[in-house]
Amino acid sequence: MKTAEQLKVRTASVAEVTKPGAKLEVTKREIGLPSSRHVILKIQACGICHSDSFPIEGHFPGVKYPVVPGHEIVGTVEEVGPDCKRLKKGDRVGVGWHGGHCAICPSCRSGDFITCSSLETPGINIDGGYAEYASFPEEVCAMVPKQIESAEAAPLLCAGITTFNALRHSGARPGDLVAILGLGGLGHLGVQFASKMGFNTVAIARGDDKAPFAKQLGAKLYINSERQNVAEELKKLGGVKVALATVTNAKAMTPLIDGLAIDGRLVVVGADVEPMQISPVQLLMGRRSVSGWPSGTAKDSEECLEFAALTGVRPLIERFPFKNVNEAYERMMSGKARFRAVIEF
Repeated sequence: MKTAEQLKVRTASVAEVTKPGAKLEVTKREIGLPSSRHVILKIQACGICHSDSFPIEGHFPGVKYPVVPGHEIVGTVEEVGPDCKRLKKGDRVGVGWHGGHCAICPSCRSGDFITCSSLETPGINIDGGYAEYASFPEEVCAMVPKQIESAEAAPLLCAGITTFNALRHSGARPGDLVAILGLGGLGHLGVQFASKMGFNTVAIARGDDKAPFAKQLGAKLYINSERQNVAEELKKLGGVKVALATVTNAKAMTPLIDGLAIDGRLVVVGADVEPMQISPVQLLMGRRSVSGWPSGTAKDSEECLEFAALTGVRPLIERFPFKNVNEAYERMMSGKARFRAVIEF
């Protein structure tokens, strides 16, 4: 017979999408005790990411409806499963794109869980953070430093870790010339990380009005892509070792190729379904390369958060109460959010 504790359930408010193209619906769900190595999180904040449009708009395969979106999650551990060894009740942790893995595929055996063939992603094939409570495996939870408040930590678990990981694995070294394309949700963090990593940072965006903001974030130079030829301006500087493309526009990324130095590298983190127009000659003659970088594991997230706590890197956010989740999502999709929308509980 089960004990009263084993039968314990709590009712949680969640915002779910029932089918592609549907609006988020706030409803109630029962949350029981965590199983095995899972923990129940009492969620404090969840970032609204452009990738949340994948399940909401129906642009991604493998979504299991109804699903609760959200993969920039910060909360406190409310309950721990019987086999948990690292976390305890009250710990403040974050969960990002990496929400679980199979532990048996080649990627998992090599420790590269983010490319696991059965990767579990909050808001895609498991429920995410648009909720008061959620359950996740202990190993995907990253400890959040006390210096960073929950609403600011949430975007660092996707936009933050993506730019941080891409830059630190790019091959650039302190003093190298590095360009960041875009000053939006990803780009404003990319400029901060690049500057704090010691790179000679060039910010690229549209309009002269963004120049002071780029310098404030840590950029040494600013290029206005509306009235300046990006490739030519980068060539005048000797070409960049790394160009990080954070915009979701393949056409805007293309000029960066000719602005790369010998052995330069274009790293793409902005997702666009349209193809990039690059000729083999552009790559061959300069030994240039193009690569992409996904998010990161819980360990990566912890390292990103620690770096941010140490250096003062922070996202600029707009806060919304959970009841206004549809407003927050629409604000993000409109491109008007400055710069990351976050729902709070």
